[in-house]
This record gives sequence, structure tokens and C-alpha cells, in this order.
Amino acid sequence: MKKIYGGSYCRGCFEKQLRIDRLEEENASLKHKLKYQERIKQEGYFGSSTPSSKKPFKENTKVEEGVKNGGAQKGHKGYGRTAISKTQAEDIEHHIVDETKCPECHTPLEEKGSDERTILDIEIKKPRKTLHVSHKKYCPKCKKIIKKKPLVLPKSYYGNNLLARMAVMHYVRGITLGNIVKIFGNEIGIGSLVESFHRLARLFKGAIPKIIKEYREEPVRGADETGWRNDGKNGYCWLFRSKYISIFQFRGSRAGAIALEVLGKIKLVGILVIDRFKGYNRVRCKIQYCYAHLLREVKDLGKEFSDVEEAQLFVEIFGKLLAEAIQLHSSGLSNKKYYKKARKIKREIQKVIDAPSQHLGIQHIQNIFRKNEDKLYQWVKDRRVPADNNATEREIRPTVIARKVSFGSQSKKGAETRSIMMTILYTAMKRLKDKTIEEWFKEALDEIALNPQKKPYTLLPSRPP
Repeated sequence: MKKIYGGSYCRGCFEKQLRIDRLEEENASLKHKLKYQERIKQEGYFGSSTPSSKKPFKENTKVEEGVKNGGAQKGHKGYGRTAISKTQAEDIEHHIVDETKCPECHTPLEEKGSDERTILDIEIKKPRKTLHVSHKKYCPKCKKIIKKKPLVLPKSYYGNNLLARMAVMHYVRGITLGNIVKIFGNEIGIGSLVESFHRLARLFKGAIPKIIKEYREEPVRGADETGWRNDGKNGYCWLFRSKYISIFQFRGSRAGAIALEVLGKIKLVGILVIDRFKGYNRVRCKIQYCYAHLLREVKDLGKEFSDVEEAQLFVEIFGKLLAEAIQLHSSGLSNKKYYKKARKIKREIQKVIDAPSQHLGIQHIQNIFRKNEDKLYQWVKDRRVPADNNATEREIRPTVIARKVSFGSQSKKGAETRSIMMTILYTAMKRLKDKTIEEWFKEALDEIALNPQKKPYTLLPSRPP
């Protein structure tokens, strides 16, 4: 036995205890790695933020017992089928029984009234080749020929109705060029269709700078980006949106210079809602970070450390506060009640952030709020600002689906055309009330056909007051 500081110890026991401690640490580390691998196998490398296309395993939707599928939620107005009267019907078809005797027993049949059934249907149409004959008249005094031209773009083989339909199908509905050709019975060639879209983009290109200028003056803006391949190379689709504006930029880079092209280098009024991507740091305006992204990180922390009591308590309390902040924007509260509740949620969040913590995962999230306080509470000062960027993510989602179907653009020119066409069509859609996007676009093309010098920006629907 040897004495240390007046005590004694057994060298063998001490070495055993050291070995036990090392094994316990190794065991805890292996458990953590195993749990991490299981989560990666289930959710992918980015946790709950992993795109659906990259998830290695997708569970079937769970159906709760006693829960009715379909129909409106409790307290919400339903939108089921409604029957129409004869005065409301656009057409009435009578189905007459021609038989006078029963086909089974040959007994004479008697009249028994009728049943009514409402059916919504559509006439299947194909492109129709039309020969336009422009009659001419001559003025013997002015020596001029007067004739009436068809309402179509100069030297265009496709009518404005067809151009509008195809543009909306491709750039809004996400239907591929090949499928558009098939839908119209191979009456249209892909080459001429692509060239028609390039021509439409050239006609409306002049409106883009003014739309960008208008976007910079918006009080609340959102921005996001997603992958988009161009000519076989990786690139990105950038979306800059507000309530009445959508600006798409299909580029080969995710550099912050592209954000500066749209938002400019001068100081702007209003708020920009984004995730924490550093490409927007050079933009000179106030920023609001998306709480939905932060909430996913908090939930991932809870999944990764499900056996750590401190982490579970943090996730339960802090996750609830973030969810309340997100829901507050659509709560419908009066201004007085909104700002009162917003300030209360902020105080509760700050209490959690300032609380001491031993867990490194918790400290990481706390540090995000400590270092970026000026980018996390804009929703408290202005109720027009949401605490999340969900509206922008929902708007860019169709582009994600189109990317999976079409595999991106085939050339730089195609990417530029897509940028212009989607900016024009999506911006117009946000401002329309009584027309469909196809109806508006057809009328805009008619205006250009009548007056080729028409400024494209003036063709956009006016913003609602």
C-alpha cells in the first residue's frame, strides 16, 4: 500500500477504475455514433431538413384510429360538390329511354319522372389549323392599302391562345416540352416550341428591371434558393418574392453576388426573410431568420439525444416557443394583442437562451440567438413580418418538382428564358382576381400583336390596393 496526501490506495484497483472509466466513455461514444447512424439511415444526412428525394427510407403515412380521412377540418368551411339548378347549368343533356317495353318480360313501360345529376366535363380540343384571309382596301387619294391583320404575333405560326396555354403548361404547371408535344397530338415541334418561348422572353425582358426595382421597395421580402442543373452542370434557382412579386433567377452559382444583383448595393427599407445562408450577408437591409429552420434543428437535437434529460427539456420548452412565434403571424389578433403576445414570447425565448447549459448541442442553438439577436426579432416589431420563410419555400416547391421531371435547363439561353417567363407569369398570377393566368397572358399577347411597341411592364396586372 502507498499513501498519497495522507490516504492510501491499491494500485491494481486504481488501474481497474481507470480502465472502467475509459470503457464507459468508449461505450457512450459508440452508442452516440450508433444512434447517429440510425438517424442518418432513417432521415438522411441533413436530418429533418433532408429533401424528400434524398431520404433513404420513407414511412407510410400513419392513419390514426377513429380519425376520418378527407373533408374539412373541424370548424372550417367545407368545399364539397354542390348540385346546380337548370338555370345555373351551361348545358342540359336529356337521356331518353327509347324502349317502350321491358327488355326482360316485355311489359309496357310507364313514365316514372327523371333524376338529375351534376357533371363537370370539358371538351377535348386539339390545335386547329386556321387560314386567315386579310381583305384589303385601297385609298386612291393617299395611295395606301388598308387591311386588317389577324390578332397574332408577327410571323408567328402559333396563335396567341396556343402560346399562352403552352407557356403556362411548361413554366407554371411544370409539364415537360415532350409531354406538351404529345398532349397536342404531335402537331407542334419541340424546336419551334423552344424558339417560341425564347421569343416570348425577348418580348417581356424589358419588364424585369422595373419588377426588380419594385421588389426593392417592398416592406417585407422573402428569398430562397434550390438546386437547378443547367446544360448538365450543377446550378441554382433563386427566388425573390413578396406578396405581389416573384423574381426567378436560374444561375450556375450560389454566390452572394446574385442576391446583390436583385437587391442592389444601396441600403433598403423593409425586411428580408431568409434562412441562415451567408450569401445574403452583403445585402444592406434588415434581416429576419426563419424560425422553421431553427425549429427543425431543435427537433433534430431531441432525436439525437433522446436519452439526455437536459436536451429533452430544452427541446420541449424552446420548440414550443418557436412554434408559437411561427403561428402568431396568422393568428388574426388585433394589433394590441399581437404585439403584447409577441413581446411575451420574445421574453420567454430570451430566458431560455440566457439560461446556463452544460450540453454542447443546446449551447450551439443558444449561441445562434446570442450572436444574431438583430436578425431574430423583426416579427416582434412589425406584424407584417412572419417568423418563418415558409411562403417562399412553398412557392419554390413547384420548381423543385419540375427539376425532378425535366432535369433542368439545356442551355444558358434556356435558363434565361425560364427566369423571364416564370418571373412574368408568377408575378401576374399574384395580382389577378377575375381571370386565369392563361386568359391574362393571351390578352397581353393580343396587346403586343396590336401594338408591337407596347411597354411589357404596362401589360402586368395592377397591384391590388
